[in-house]
Amino acid sequence: MSEPTRISAPDGVAPAAQYSHVVSATGRFVAVSGQLALDGDGELVGAGDPAVQARQVFENLKRCLTAAGAGFEHVVKLTYFVTDTAHLPAIRAARAAHIPDDRLPASSAVQVAALVAPEFLMEIEALAVVGE
Repeated sequence: MSEPTRISAPDGVAPAAQYSHVVSATGRFVAVSGQLALDGDGELVGAGDPAVQARQVFENLKRCLTAAGAGFEHVVKLTYFVTDTAHLPAIRAARAAHIPDDRLPASSAVQVAALVAPEFLMEIEALAVVGE
């Protein structure tokens, strides 16, 4: 697979500050379901703390990607579901520990009224493309 093409400012579209507007890649598609801040035993990590929850979610994403033979370098799209957009800085910090600014994927952030249980502050899903 060649390096994915990332476009942060297509002609006529305002530049993206924290994501790429467009990412194109060729290869095997990997979809990772939305991950919550659960440890390996299914217990909540970071009750009430968006930074701790975000770190756990990204660790879970990493484990899921690895299981599929992928890594964050293959991620072309992240979707964030948050109960409060005030949690986005914590998510960006956790993302930065795994994805450098020059490799940012396409992204969407959606504020939701609730997730599967009230203690969860965020859920994040990933789409990746791995070499053919």
